[in-house]
Amino acid sequence: MVTSAGVLHPAADSVAELDRVLRRGEPTLRATPVPGTELVVPAAYLDDFDLRSWARDHCDDPADGSCLRRVAGRATLPVRTACCVALAACTAARLTDAEVRDTAVVIAGNNLALGHQSRSAAAYAADPSAIRAGHVLDCFDTDALGAVGEVTGCRGEGWPIGGSSAAGALALIQAARMVASGQVPRALVVAPVNDLSPVEISAFVKAGAMARITPGGGAGAACRPFDESHDGFAPAHIAAAVLVEPAAEARRRGVRPLGRILGAGTGTDGRRGTQPEVAGQVRAIRAALADSGRTPSDIDYVNAHGTGSVIGDDSEAAALGAVFGTAEGAVGEGAVGTPAEGPCGSQWINSTKAVLGHGLGAAGLVEAIATLLQLDGGYCHATPGLAKPVRPDLRFVTDTITRTPLRTALSNSFAFSGISACLVLGRAAEEDGT
Repeated sequence: MVTSAGVLHPAADSVAELDRVLRRGEPTLRATPVPGTELVVPAAYLDDFDLRSWARDHCDDPADGSCLRRVAGRATLPVRTACCVALAACTAARLTDAEVRDTAVVIAGNNLALGHQSRSAAAYAADPSAIRAGHVLDCFDTDALGAVGEVTGCRGEGWPIGGSSAAGALALIQAARMVASGQVPRALVVAPVNDLSPVEISAFVKAGAMARITPGGGAGAACRPFDESHDGFAPAHIAAAVLVEPAAEARRRGVRPLGRILGAGTGTDGRRGTQPEVAGQVRAIRAALADSGRTPSDIDYVNAHGTGSVIGDDSEAAALGAVFGTAEGAVGEGAVGTPAEGPCGSQWINSTKAVLGHGLGAAGLVEAIATLLQLDGGYCHATPGLAKPVRPDLRFVTDTITRTPLRTALSNSFAFSGISACLVLGRAAEEDGT
């Protein structure tokens, strides 16, 4: 079970607020100049994030707030946000001190603090004496693991897991497998903010992966996954955390879980590059279905990776068409690029990135939380900006919320270098037969 969660985004600093943002279905992006360049991109950034303010608003125990400020007060933005969401998830789970100590920590993401590294390099070039000794911690992603452990009290196994845009899903899969096998009693999965520098942003734009706002272009600050006008993803500062444990543990403590992890499928294409491979995505989706014991017709809803990039959206749409092209997903891989004449299936499909932006390493985890919220709430949030779908035969949720009973969902995460990670998720209520 996913027992509890913590979320941090410019428009939502709690799971309840995330649910409200999703139900509104409006984009949370704004036009953001890229320092040192002429670029303006649609983005959702935590520009003025203040640790003291977060602690004041979210820490019921003053000791927690004091510890948070002491440990993470001078840390990078990824580490500060990781500590906040981890503390929120642990508090919501109502763990005893002994249970916290035994909890494993899985950190999702790699190259987390590139923006900080870029600023540090510039400061060093101007004045080498300006670099403080603490940079030896700031320059490694493992700082998030240590800081989260100190703030929460977790002393179990520790796993930093990369995977670029699939890192959040991969970390959740690793945690679920460790808990299911009995290797650990529970695991706290934490996805910090990914802080990009102008260098990476410029490269993403040049590669055609990131959207940009051009003067007089009229597009505004938007990300349009699966729409014919899509032109790239919109970066966002997102941090998320979930606690994974056996269902009986949550029930024993009287905690109402968010939902269930029913199965997972992962894979790689065995090659370098940014070009997705449809067949690899199909394999991962089918592996997740097989692991969960479900067929395509059992899936009510798909939370797509849906970044808004032309190549990425077209590839994922083809993969979804291949899997859900018949009631049992019998379309062969050789036909993955051919749209069906009628609807491919009954599954609703949307993209959370159209609302929140792309959290990169945190995307897969916050979108798993978003999927569970929708399963529990019986709705599929709108995909703002989706007016002319690239695949009319797929059942996309466009610019209006869809309210419908949901039981089982698929959540996709894909990354450069051919990484695929797919999760089948279910409502918590189904575990008790309700």
